[in-house]
Amino acid sequence: MATRELTGAPRILPLYARAAAATFLPGAGRLPFLPGGGAEIPTDLELEVAGVAIDPGHLAAYAKVCGFRLRDELPATYLHVVAFPLHLALMGDGRFPFGAVGLVHVENRIVQHRPVGLAERVSMRVRATALEPHPRGRAFTIVSEARAGDELVWAGESTILRRETDGGGERTPPAEDAPPDPRPVVQWRLPGDLGRRYAAVSGDRNPIHMHDMPAKLLGFPRTIAHGMWTKARCLAALENRLPAAFSVQVRFRKPVLVPSTVTFGSVVDDAATRFAVRAARDGAPHLDGHVEAR
Repeated sequence: MATRELTGAPRILPLYARAAAATFLPGAGRLPFLPGGGAEIPTDLELEVAGVAIDPGHLAAYAKVCGFRLRDELPATYLHVVAFPLHLALMGDGRFPFGAVGLVHVENRIVQHRPVGLAERVSMRVRATALEPHPRGRAFTIVSEARAGDELVWAGESTILRRETDGGGERTPPAEDAPPDPRPVVQWRLPGDLGRRYAAVSGDRNPIHMHDMPAKLLGFPRTIAHGMWTKARCLAALENRLPAAFSVQVRFRKPVLVPSTVTFGSVVDDAATRFAVRAARDGAPHLDGHVEAR
């Protein structure tokens, strides 16, 4: 594993420009400075930024968009935002087999080993796993780790889908009977500019979240909300019940189109809290998740 140490977080807009070029320009993948030059994920590459300081103003803006209270401890989903520029840089490597634009985040798992204070500095490290078959194409996972000194304080796993229509993905086995959905307890009305507002604080400017036209070009009816906004909003709703150390895993199901209205509900089963986001109109599933203490 070759660790490439960066002096600071990569600039996001140039990375998105390269990703868009790799996605939309024929033959662009043959250029050595654009992704698309390899057949497999470069699993031997790891990126790291040390001594990352948290900007209180940025944290406050993130908390406002996602519904968190302002505290001296970071929301568990905030360090995903810190890691995100490294995700883009990893996917922007010339050996990466495709550009990041148009990829779909389908699952996410976060482990908070302990709360991280606003004043702490962390070192962030990311790497990617190999491509694996998926019913809708192929998928890989970006693994992120945050350390305070030598202590692992936070870890994240983002599973990313490369949609393909050639039918090459393996079919998943039939699922076991799922427990009933948590009863909806609240409605959230999501504005049409939600994707742009979250992009402004997260840096995730994937065009499917920004405007209807690029979303349609990439196969969606209109703009869709970021999956990590939806996960963050769920954790904000559960904030008073979260233990100091926990894992939270979600599966993003049908995209949340914006504007729209969705419902949120949660229920405690044994040692876990299950939660779900559904379409208010017809109950279509958008997100399933669970939280477990560690």
